[in-house]
Amino acid sequence: LYTIFNRELADRIEQFCKRLNMPCVAALQTILQVFESYLGTPSTPTVAGQHVLDADYFRRIEALNFTMLHDDGHLPQNLNDADIVLVGISRTSKTPTSIYLANRGFKTANVPLVPGVALPSQLEVPTSAFVVALVASAERISQVRHNRVIEHAHGHLEDYVDREAIAAEIAQTRQLCARHGWPIIDVTRRSIEETAAAIIRLYHDREAPVLEA
Repeated sequence: LYTIFNRELADRIEQFCKRLNMPCVAALQTILQVFESYLGTPSTPTVAGQHVLDADYFRRIEALNFTMLHDDGHLPQNLNDADIVLVGISRTSKTPTSIYLANRGFKTANVPLVPGVALPSQLEVPTSAFVVALVASAERISQVRHNRVIEHAHGHLEDYVDREAIAAEIAQTRQLCARHGWPIIDVTRRSIEETAAAIIRLYHDREAPVLEA
């Protein structure tokens, strides 16, 4: 019983088994035939083909390294080097969304919007990066923050979990986006994958050339 794709090696195994009068079965042969019939294309016996170190692989690695270095507002002086910048108040899934986008090859930075803390100067002027704001319902953010406070035993952060205070943060976010013309994505009922897909669509829509009517 073997699962070798290399035809030369498979032939040698079959010849060896034949000399010993031993049964020899290609375990994956029937499975491959089913897939070939269903997909309408022949199989390509390339071992570990999913691990090919091509240009796209290195682009994703570069994007991931950039994203890890520019998480949570770090190195704001490099924001213009990002493909995408995510902004949003605490607990709007900025970091996991950034990591997902990086795995798709987008150099992504994320910047927290904190009451009383100025926006990085790089975002106060037009930037080459595509800036997107993430928001969620006050109820959802309050719930997530409350769990966070319990986890870290920070019982004194009343404003952090107060729904009215959170609603005010969300309102300030919307005002900021209106002033800068940044799109807003509500992540309340979106998975990370759905949020990232929406961001990528907006990114490509921005990059698409404007056609004459």
